[in-house]
Amino acid sequence: MRAGPATLSMSAALGLLYVFLYGPIGYVIYTSFAVDIVWPFPPSFTLQAYVDLFSSSLYSEALTNSLTLATGAAVISTLLAAAGAIGILRFRSRYRTAALLIFIAPLFVADLLIGISVLAFNARVLGLPGNLFSAMAANAIQGTAFGFLIILAQLVRYNWDMDDAAMVFGAKPLRCFFEITLPTIWPSLFGAFLISFILAFNNLEISFYTLGAIPTLPSVAWGSLRFGLGAELFALAALVNGFVFLVFAVMYLLMRLGIVRFGYRGG
Repeated sequence: MRAGPATLSMSAALGLLYVFLYGPIGYVIYTSFAVDIVWPFPPSFTLQAYVDLFSSSLYSEALTNSLTLATGAAVISTLLAAAGAIGILRFRSRYRTAALLIFIAPLFVADLLIGISVLAFNARVLGLPGNLFSAMAANAIQGTAFGFLIILAQLVRYNWDMDDAAMVFGAKPLRCFFEITLPTIWPSLFGAFLISFILAFNNLEISFYTLGAIPTLPSVAWGSLRFGLGAELFALAALVNGFVFLVFAVMYLLMRLGIVRFGYRGG
């Protein structure tokens, strides 16, 4: 069966869209290995950019701070998102709609406004200086909103009668959660953690205003732009993009193998 003109046009448009989206990423990966970034022919490749990147103490410190920040923010986001989703769906209240709006409200607020607001609140109300802990809490605001939607998408189909049956036979709420609820919804918690981690790891606006002089990879990369596009910046961008694609590839593989299933499929 031959494809019609409409199908060919849609396929061409989709192909151009993918080139537009992923072409810059491919170029960054290429330039991270290229001797000359102005696209010579034939191309010459080197690992010098990665050698310079890993030998830089500034980038090493920034990577450690970014990993610490992202992990802390992801843990806070996942815990708050899970508690909020369970509370809203498990317990009926006249204020449930208001609580739902509060959880998703950060999705409609610019990162810059969140960073400035947290900075002003910490400095003028709490008297706290910029540090990793305040940056974790600030990044968790946005991460909680995304994690909440991910967990909510699975819990909305969860059969709460299983929890009620367990508690009827004497299980305490905490034991019921760890033995009944958690084994069912853990993929959504894992997904919420990953999304929150990636958001906090790559964030510049929120972290810039809440960290003070503590360097992270986004802030170091942004500051390095004042001196031009160095080869180590291309290597850094390639590694970050590679890490993100690796995470999604692993998630896709787990879903294909049936190890991870998003959405409750019970009766």
